[in-house]
Formats: sequence, C-alpha cells, structure tokens
Amino acid sequence: MIDNTSDNDRPQSEGSENMIVRKLVPALAVALSLCAPASAQEALVTFKSLSPELALNLARAALADCQKRGYQVAVAVVDRFGVPQVILRDRFAGPHTVRTSAGKARTAVSFRTNTTELAAVAKEGTPQSGVRNLPGTVILGGGLMVEAGGSIVGGVGVSGAPGGEADDACAKAGIAAVRDKLEF
Repeated sequence: MIDNTSDNDRPQSEGSENMIVRKLVPALAVALSLCAPASAQEALVTFKSLSPELALNLARAALADCQKRGYQVAVAVVDRFGVPQVILRDRFAGPHTVRTSAGKARTAVSFRTNTTELAAVAKEGTPQSGVRNLPGTVILGGGLMVEAGGSIVGGVGVSGAPGGEADDACAKAGIAAVRDKLEF
C-alpha cells in the first residue's frame, strides 16, 4: 500500500522518530570509525633493521679480513629490502666489484638464501636455473644474509677475492665482528 500523506500530515511522533534516526546514523558512523584504528594497527608490521653505524662496522670488518688475506675487494651491506646502506671498495679492487658485491647482498636477502647455496641449487640444467637470468640477480658465492633474533635484518656481499669461498669467508668475518651487536 502506498502512503500518500505528506510530512505535514504525519503525526508528530513519526517526525521525531525520523529526527532520532537522522541523529543516530552519524553517531553510529563516528562510533564505527573509532573502531577502525584498532584493526588498522593490527595490519601494521614492525621489523628490525641495521643502523648505519652497525652496517659500516660490518663492512669495515669484512674489508679488513680480506685485506689481511691479500685480497682487494668491494663490500656492500644492504638492508632487509636489498637497498644498499654501505659500499666500500679497496683502492685496487676492480670496477665490477662494487656492483657485484651489492648484487650478491641483494640476492641473498631477496631469496633468503646465501648465494653459495643458491648457486648450488640453481645450476645449469635444473628447473631453478632460470633465476640466474633475473635482472639484478648475482648468483655467485660471497652474498650472505645477516640475521638477528631469527629475522633477516640485512645482507652482506663481497666481490673481488679469488672465488666465492674466499668472498664468503670475508663476509662471515664481517658478520662475526658485529655478532654481539646483532642480538638486539
């Protein structure tokens, strides 16, 4: 049935009910919006990262270890997202070592695997070998994850020593030098 009465013809109690509803709807909207931040906060993630000082100390220790072994290298330390924080290059390290060390560190963080292990898994002829062709990926020994409290907080890459095992050794020495500061 269609109601043809105008608002003026309605009893006053109906008009006051409409007014209550009109006031209640905005109040309800405000109440619901106050509840939203609680669920938004649950969607936020916190993480730990290397301080610039710690990243620099790690890079210096790795470079010093390689120098003691007689190697001219570049060392890169990246954050947990693969963005460089520190890059050091010894004076006689080849020009390719800067980009290669950063690529090794970024690859280790990106794949959550040290690059020596990744090189073994992604050998030519295996299904995983395709990762070798991804832009910016450097699958050679010398890229290690930096972990603290069970989380990846960064990566270190070394390039220029004679072989991936020697690069790995220098990177491990760098991590060992700051290990006590990694346990936040």
